[in-house]
Amino acid sequence: MIHLPILRHGEPYKSLDVARVAHHQTREMFVDISQANSGLIRRDLRDQKLAREKLAAFSTAELVEICHRAAVHFLNDSLSLGEEFQSPNDYVQQVSATTGMPYVLARRNMSKIHGALSEAGNVLNGLTRNIDWELLDRGFGELAGQPLSFYPRTDSLGVVLPSNSPGVHSLWIPSIPLKIPLVLKPGSAEPWTPYRIIQAFIRAGAPREAFSFYPTDHAGAGEILRNCRRGIVFGDASSTSLWSNDPRIEILDLMVGSIAENGGRSCINASGIWVTKHADKISEALAARLAEIVPRSSDDPEAQLAPFVDSNAATRVSQLIDQGLSEPGAREVTASHRSSGRLVTREGCAYLLPTILLCENAEHHMSNKEFMFPFASVVKTKPEQIPEVLGPSLVVTAITSDPRLISRLLTSPNVDRLNIGPVPTNHISWDQPHEGNLFEHLYARRAFQRAVAV
Repeated sequence: MIHLPILRHGEPYKSLDVARVAHHQTREMFVDISQANSGLIRRDLRDQKLAREKLAAFSTAELVEICHRAAVHFLNDSLSLGEEFQSPNDYVQQVSATTGMPYVLARRNMSKIHGALSEAGNVLNGLTRNIDWELLDRGFGELAGQPLSFYPRTDSLGVVLPSNSPGVHSLWIPSIPLKIPLVLKPGSAEPWTPYRIIQAFIRAGAPREAFSFYPTDHAGAGEILRNCRRGIVFGDASSTSLWSNDPRIEILDLMVGSIAENGGRSCINASGIWVTKHADKISEALAARLAEIVPRSSDDPEAQLAPFVDSNAATRVSQLIDQGLSEPGAREVTASHRSSGRLVTREGCAYLLPTILLCENAEHHMSNKEFMFPFASVVKTKPEQIPEVLGPSLVVTAITSDPRLISRLLTSPNVDRLNIGPVPTNHISWDQPHEGNLFEHLYARRAFQRAVAV
């Protein structure tokens, strides 16, 4: 059986306490993962400055070049996996084994991470708004004749990771060229991707001390966040999309992709379609298209759905949706477009089929729900209610030419990422910060003056 160790400042450590993760389909034990207890994490994190000093010894340009090399290693090479080696095909099969993600989606996410690494320079420029990298190395300098100085807010970044999609790991990668070491708590079902990224970085020449990898429980995750002065926690977040014109086939493709891409598991998948007219037509068109998506084998290149590793979780989610629909004012549109119920079983695995609801107004509590499969509510609303009615939104795609609506969206504090025009919610531009600006999270600007030498 595969064994995945803890990494303590880059050094593998095999714990007596292990968690066993089963293959999602056969239910046979597939991997042993060493578990870090709270005491071990607390003890290791007493000295975070050494790792920071190791990274700070590199220039930003050198670390960006390391990212470029890591991109090639991640995508193409066999890398260390505990006492074994993991080929790219092994990685795809292992991700699929414990998460249920089809091979084709795992490979697609692999390419996304490769892109994040290979585009590290553009990512960094987007985060820093094109500040000269030498200014980051020195800590001070000038921009347009004005003195600037930045200092790190922390010696490490603690990240509590999910198991929903490998692509999410592209978000913490810029921490390395920003010279901030990483303390990662992997998702229980998807430790493969962060471990492989770490090994790609080390192979590329990054100091191993900059990477700590602690599979652990909730208490251990709390220790990571308490002991790292800067942290990121991934959890449920609203992803919304806006529609305000007559439907066209190109826009329908955009909505279908925003909802269903990556099996509907990403935090930037759309879960709401807020419309001022044509709600019935839009919901019916979406339902008809999404009903074509059916469960397939993990190695099928046409697979678009991932099974739930825990079949009980699939049952609970389906029941939650049914309970929500018991409240008047919402109905499931996809039900009339398929021959089975929402919850189905194939080859011993539980799947939830794509689901579209039609809500008569934004007050219905199913109008703003998010689940880990292709799910969205089409919500009838009035133009003047937007964007307030959306609530806090991670991504909004506004397909409108109304300058007043665009202005309200631009000034709304609830809209995190904004797309104007037919841009899928799941489309990421490497030079645009996603889910907040990691540079601003890790660095603070100080007042700075320097006397001219006489």
